[in-house]
Parts: sequence; structure tokens; C-alpha cells
Amino acid sequence: MNRRPSRSAVSPKARIAALARDDKWFLGGLDGVVWAPPFPRWLHRPGFWDPVHLLQHEVGPGFSVALVRRGGLESPLRAVPGPGGGERAPGRWRPGRLVARWQDERDVVIEERRRVLPGGILESSWDVPRKFEGHLVGFTAQPADATDEVAPTADGVGWTRAVSDRRGQELVLHMELAGSVAPAWRRIAPSEGRGAPEWRYSPFAEAGAGGSVANDGADTEPATGGSPGPNPDPDTHRLGWVWIAVALPLTEIDDDGPPTLRLTLRLASPEPGGSAPTSPIAASPAPPPGETPAATTWESFFGDFPRFRCGDPYLDRTFDYRIYGLGLNRIEGSWGPVRHPAIAEGPEYFHVPIAYSAQCHMMEMRWRKGGCEAWGSLLNFVDNQKPDGSFHGRLYPERLEGTDFYHANWGDALLAVDDMHPDAAALARCYEGLSRYARWLTAERDPEGSGMFTVTNHFETGQEFMSRYMAVDGEADVAGWRPRLRLKGIDVTVYAHQLFRALASVARRLERPGDEAEWRGLEDRCRRAIDERMWSAEAGLFTDVDGRTGERTGVKAAVGFYPLLTGGVDGARLDALLDHLEDPATFGTRFPLPSSSVDDPRFSAEGIWRGKRRNCPWNGRVWPMTTSHVIEGLLRCWRGGNSRGNGRAGALAADMLRRFARMMFTDGDPSRPNCFEHYNPHTGRACHFRGIDDYQHSWILDLLARGFGGLHVDASGIEVRPLPDGPARVSLGPVTARGCTVSAEVEPERVSATVDGERFDGPRGEGLRVPWAS
Repeated sequence: MNRRPSRSAVSPKARIAALARDDKWFLGGLDGVVWAPPFPRWLHRPGFWDPVHLLQHEVGPGFSVALVRRGGLESPLRAVPGPGGGERAPGRWRPGRLVARWQDERDVVIEERRRVLPGGILESSWDVPRKFEGHLVGFTAQPADATDEVAPTADGVGWTRAVSDRRGQELVLHMELAGSVAPAWRRIAPSEGRGAPEWRYSPFAEAGAGGSVANDGADTEPATGGSPGPNPDPDTHRLGWVWIAVALPLTEIDDDGPPTLRLTLRLASPEPGGSAPTSPIAASPAPPPGETPAATTWESFFGDFPRFRCGDPYLDRTFDYRIYGLGLNRIEGSWGPVRHPAIAEGPEYFHVPIAYSAQCHMMEMRWRKGGCEAWGSLLNFVDNQKPDGSFHGRLYPERLEGTDFYHANWGDALLAVDDMHPDAAALARCYEGLSRYARWLTAERDPEGSGMFTVTNHFETGQEFMSRYMAVDGEADVAGWRPRLRLKGIDVTVYAHQLFRALASVARRLERPGDEAEWRGLEDRCRRAIDERMWSAEAGLFTDVDGRTGERTGVKAAVGFYPLLTGGVDGARLDALLDHLEDPATFGTRFPLPSSSVDDPRFSAEGIWRGKRRNCPWNGRVWPMTTSHVIEGLLRCWRGGNSRGNGRAGALAADMLRRFARMMFTDGDPSRPNCFEHYNPHTGRACHFRGIDDYQHSWILDLLARGFGGLHVDASGIEVRPLPDGPARVSLGPVTARGCTVSAEVEPERVSATVDGERFDGPRGEGLRVPWAS
């Protein structure tokens, strides 16, 4: 039963607050810095000791906080049970903020607010209890062999720190531990021993190591001394640590309430060969006292997206949670090669623009006012195009080496963004770049002119460890990125078809008839190859083709549904595809849809490949990326025709979309949405063992807006036409599209649209078409 959605305006602040929970900790500044440790060890300690990520670079330790009485003794803190503290998580989380509550030995409650602010600032703010005599101390331990130039600053202590990514590429950062008031004292102490966020193990806990902490002078002399405590391997650095502490005074206060003190760790990327900052991380100043730029930024981010409400708590929460995930992974466009705002694929080492997922970000970020990240997600790759016309697979802030390559559906994503946020200059730039890419693709991956395109290794599709590769090479899964396969991939062939179609459309608008004819010819050749050479009657599915023999592999994989995107599948073939999607023996599992068919000999719902659970297995797990492709194909099929099969496709799209959203909730709890890399198709359990939550590898926000909200936008106008069997009532808006403000309402029998204040309505079953005002 659907509850009637509220049509009253809900502020971005209220939408953010509605996502609050006690089992989450990921924080981000919406610019490329995230604190999202997948397996944190120190959530029970104040501050940010677990590593932070600056794009793909892990930086840790961060810093911790202690209340230190006069005389150097720590006032121990323990988490307060219940909301804002306890065993499940460090505190009460919502996008942009984590609030923890602590008790000292007198049972006095102290509140800590953690945020990651724009400019690479990790902030720990404290409401200090009355008449607490002593200091609020921020302290850190930095690895000695990677830390240099440690010196006092106006508000704390600064240093440089070298960090390396997984490929060994080094980035040098400026870092500073500082407070919101003048420090009472500062300490720097090289030390062996343990590097952990516990004051008792720091060199400063002993009066002989660097002087008394009760000293109110700004002492910054390096300290010396022996090992301060136990030395377990996980916390021990081979060459020792440089300990740094900054103490803020706690003074008598008046009746206005407890003072708020802030300790911050700031990360800044220096310009190569100089001291001037080039990134927003370096350029953005610390916020003035009393201001909360992170909250304002998060509120403005949410405020730029429409609100979706249908009365189903899973669907409603999925929509706003997705906005949070996009914000967490937003990258500001000032990171070397990354010159346009864009979205990273996910946290940790995924926190860079990646070609395979950029298509998803374009589909979703077009729903944000302005669409700058939607365009930027393609323009970044166009701006850094290789001389041969191919694209980098990933874009790193300090280099363009070792970036690999991924196939992607650039054509559909380009037209989708242009439909909502037309930009003539951006379109022309993207057309030129994608034209070069298309010619490279044709020359290098289909030199024989078959209309089918070659996959050379199992990583470049973004879908490794599958039977589809083993069908043409028994060692495909152990060859790494080496180009040894000759597999004509159904997925990359569909991508190519959609690219040629998009380029032809843009060429016509740009009045380039010669180009249009070229692209139409390639599109036709590609379509014929899909229809005539890649359909397997035995499998009842489209399959790959062995590039050596020209024979179909017959391997049933989820990519075999991708031709639905072309709008050219109907009749008996469409029925066969829909049968598979409903058949639990192949792809009709409880949660849609397994990446490989259930009857595949290598199928594993748990992701076991050659006896080992893999990080990224595609031999049966549900990947939201693939599910998005298939639901998108069904949605297009339904909108494109009126036959029985098309109607069945629409009903199936609605059913799959509901089950898709419900899958992404931990233990089925509607208050605990998630978005992991992959899931079990039978149980819906996510790959918690990976720890990579909030992974932006699909476009469910876009599917909810168009599928259940029914709102479709193109150059001629809007259409409100929700999927059959969707929620009875849906409210979506406001949406900024082509300079207009649009909202859509879905009722059991009717639909309506409001365009710049003017209302239109019509029957639900027929859909409502509203042209743009001339």
C-alpha cells in the first residue's frame, strides 16, 4: 500500500536530517577529500585518527583529541550510549556531520562534532563543560621518514608529508594541526614506539619528554625521550614517529553556556616546484569562528536536486541517500588534469574520475541544477585525451601514467546531459573528442570492419572474472591487463552503436553532413552485426563472438540484455529476453540481476572464483551498474512501442526497480541504506567484506526520477509518463531543465506537470506531453 506523498516543501536541511543514523561515519567536503575508512580501528577515540583520502592518496594517521588536566593527566572519555554515541558507531551521523557524545570520569557529558570541510579541513569541535580546568589537546603521530619541515605556525604546528598511492606515485602535502584560539602550548617530539591515538602513550604524557604540559608558554622545542609505551606491530613505524600536539586553553566561562573550541587538521597540495597552492584544498582558508561552511555547502548541494516522494520509505530514502553519495564523491575541478567538477567512483582508491562510471555520473548529475558535474564528468576525459584518440581509464591529480582503459557508454550519456542542460560550447568540445575516440575505436578494435568491437582483457570492460572471457581464452583470468583476448564484446559493441548514433545526431545539429553520413554508416553496420551475428537462438540471448573464429560463444551474461538500449529488440527476441529476466534458473533471481546466468557452470552467488572469494567477481553477483543498464533498456523498450512485449517490459522494469532499491538496505532496514559494489542475488547481502560503501557505479536516482516520477526531458519539451505498476502517487520536483523550473505529479488516474508556474494535466495511462514555450 502506498502512503500519499507529502506535497509540502521540505528544506534541504530537513532532508539531510532525515538521513541521520547511528551506524555510519563517512564524511566529505564535496571537493575531493573524504574521511571514509572502510575498516576503521579508532572510531571509539575522538577526532580523525583513521586515514583520510585526498583523491586516491591515503593520508594517515590524522589526529586525536584529549582533555588534559593541569599536571598532564588525561581526563578519560567514554562514549555515551544511545543516539549520538554507543557501540554501533561513534555517534549520530548525517551527511556532512558526525556528532559524538562523551562522558568524563565525573559523568559530565561533552559533545564533539566532526566534519570534513571544503579546503581539506578535518574539524573536531567541542562544547567544553563548565569549570573544566586544563586543555583541549589535539595530537598526531606522523611517520618520521615521510615528514619534514615541522615548525610552529600562527595557530598550531605545520609540516610537509609525502604520501604514495597504490602505484607508488608520490604526492607531497602541506599539513597543519591548529586550533580556533591561540594555543596555550605546542609540542614536537620525535619518538620510537607506538603511534596510536591514546594520550598515555604519547611522549607528552611524561613531564620529562618535552617539558611539562602545564607550561603555558608556546614551547615548540623538539622533545627527546624513550619509548612511551607498548609497541604492537600495527601501530609501529619502522623509523619512528614525529609526535605533534597543540593545546587549547579551557578557561572560566560566563552564564552564556559552554564555549566551542575547534581543532583542525588541514591538508593542502603544494604546486610542483613551488609553494603556491593549485588545488582548492590548498587555496580554501579555514572557516572563521562560528561559521559552518560544510553544513551550508551540503544544504546547497541537496537544494539543487529535486525531491522525490512516493510514500514507499525504501524508494524515498534511496533517492536522497543517493544525493548524499554523489556529494561525498564530488571532486572540485582544480586538481591538475581534473579541471572540471566531477564525481569519483567511490571512496578510498576509487576516489578519482574513472571512465567506466563517468556515464553513470552524467546520468545522475544532470538532475542537479546547472549540470556542471554532468558535463565535467566527460569534459575531463576529453581535455586529457591521448594522442591516439583513446581515453585514460582514470585521471590522477599528479600524473597521467598507468591509467589503463575502460569502455563506456559515452553516446547515451552525452545526449542525456544535453537534453537537460544544453551548452553549445561543451557539446562542440565533446563532439570533437568523441569523434576522435570513435575513430580510434574503429581503427584499433574493429580494423576488419565487422561492426563488432574487441575486448582485449577482462578488466577493460569493468567486468572481470566471468565465463564470457574463458570461452575464448582459458587463461583470461590470470593475464591481468595484458592485451591477449580477441573477444567481440556485446557490451562494447552496444556502446559503440550508441556512440555512433549520438555523434550522427550531434553532427546534424552542427551542420556537418559528411560527418553525419560517416556515423550513420557505422551505426548501421554495428546494428546489423548485433542483429545478425550476436543473437544466439540457443541461449535466447545476445552473446559475445569469438574474434578468432567468428562463432558466438553462447555464454549467458547480463550484458546480453544491453541491446535493449538500442530500441531495436522486439517480437520473439524481446519475449526471450523477458523470459530470462523472469526465470529464476537464469536471471530471475530475487534481487536483480546476476551478472552471469544462474546456470553458468562458474556461477557463484557468493563471488567464489577458482575456490577464492574475489574482491570484484562478475560470475553471479549483482552489480548495480549492470542492473541499471538492464532497467534502462526495459524503460526505453516500453517507451518506444505499444506491443504486448513492450507493455510487459514496462511492468518488469517497475518490478525490477523496486527490488533493486530494496536490495541496497542493510538487513532490509529502511533506515540503513547502502550502495556497495556488488550483492548476493538470492539474499541481497552486500559485499561488506570489501568495506567500499557509497560506491557510485549506477544511476538509480535517474531511474527513479524517470521510471516512477515519469519525468522525461528532451529538446522539444517534457513528458510525464510513469512506468506501469509503479507507485500510485509520486511527487518530483522542482527540476531545473533547459532554463525552466519543472515539477511532476503522479496520481492513480492522472498525471500533471508544472512548467515555470503553469500547470498541465492529463490521463496517467496516456502520458502528458508539454512542449517548451517558443
